[in-house]
Amino acid sequence: MGENVKTQQGWRANKWVRAAIPALLLHCSIGTVYCWSIFSQEIADYIGFSKGATEWAFSFAIFFLGMSAAFLGNVVEKDIHKSSLIATICFALGMAGTGFFIYYGGQNPGNVLALIGIYICYGFIMGIGLGTGYLSPVKTLMLWFEDRKGLATGLAVAGFGAAKAIASPIMQAMLDNLGEGGIYKMFFILAAVYFVMMFVGHLLLKKPEGWHEPQKQEKGQGMLAVIKSKPIGNYVGIWLMFYINITCGLALISQEKMIVKCIGLAGVAGIISTVSAIFNAGGRLGFSAWADTMKDRNTIYKLIFILSIVFTGLVILTSGIKNGEGNLFLIVLVLGLIFVVNAGYGGGFSNVPTLLSDHYGMGNISAIHGLTLSAWAFAGLTGNQLATWIVNTFGTPEMHGDIEVNPTGYQYVLYATIVLYVISLVISLVLVKPTDKALEAKKAKSNS
Repeated sequence: MGENVKTQQGWRANKWVRAAIPALLLHCSIGTVYCWSIFSQEIADYIGFSKGATEWAFSFAIFFLGMSAAFLGNVVEKDIHKSSLIATICFALGMAGTGFFIYYGGQNPGNVLALIGIYICYGFIMGIGLGTGYLSPVKTLMLWFEDRKGLATGLAVAGFGAAKAIASPIMQAMLDNLGEGGIYKMFFILAAVYFVMMFVGHLLLKKPEGWHEPQKQEKGQGMLAVIKSKPIGNYVGIWLMFYINITCGLALISQEKMIVKCIGLAGVAGIISTVSAIFNAGGRLGFSAWADTMKDRNTIYKLIFILSIVFTGLVILTSGIKNGEGNLFLIVLVLGLIFVVNAGYGGGFSNVPTLLSDHYGMGNISAIHGLTLSAWAFAGLTGNQLATWIVNTFGTPEMHGDIEVNPTGYQYVLYATIVLYVISLVISLVLVKPTDKALEAKKAKSNS
């Protein structure tokens, strides 16, 4: 009895040191991948290529994040220390390698080797670090915070979302103050800083001992067998909801800066970007913590999709992007859409691992979560590109002061996203079935 109390006290003391802090160290490091827009133009100018050519580095990073998570999920499942070390090495090495090829491109402007090197380092090598680093702390958090799994995973994934808000001003200050070649110097410095942060997280990360042994009985089944234990449409529905939510989020977020300029707020675009990043992080933490109070976590996705449909529909009906400049109501409406979509985008990420664990148990959750993150990989290749194609195809560019924008094109992006959000809501209602826990709660309520 006394030994059990002692162990329980150790468990309470260590869950922050062994799970929450290392998760934040890992996610606040790898989440800086979303700072790409801060320095993408500087990279293009320094190595002598178009911004469009360098943009593929970011798309590759997101693609290989999802694919490495899908294929290395079993490695994470078996050994979180190996996976967190792989993440630390690959992320820091990819960042340092990116810095080297930017330096090389500056010495040899227009040399295709520099561009390919950036694709490999920022896209492929860093992508592997992103995927394994994203997965490594998630199951550990759910084991330590068994009663508040949503809050725990939301905390870590919020770190991934908040990384942009934290790192963006730091990166901008470095670019402004490091002088000639500041862009590659920044990457070398950050590689060292993030290596230290992630390595400390790697050393601290540890699963609890003896507190969740009953859940290990699920280990006997393979990942696919566990998925097939429920109707396959259930998993397909979760995957599609996740994919569509990311695609819609990226489609709007990629045009966010230009939409803000359309409604006459070009002077505070940077502040709005920071606020939207805070909503992104807040949605990751808030929606997942809220889901802890619900019988069925799928309810949170229904709420995300309904809110997104309502705000998108209102901006479409009022032509808020086209008519927003000088109209306070429409400006608030458009900003509301941007903030709601950012929050829902983040909430979609943080609720996936807990929704999967509710449906399929904890035994293979890292592998199943990793497979599901393949949706992120494909959305990374389709979300931005869908919005870019629509803006380039529809509407006519016009000048707002000295800025060229396409308000009609941005409105057409909303037509695409509202259709996709409606499809997601239907999938959530029809394909994704209530969990056993939700069915039992419903049965108990009806009996009473």
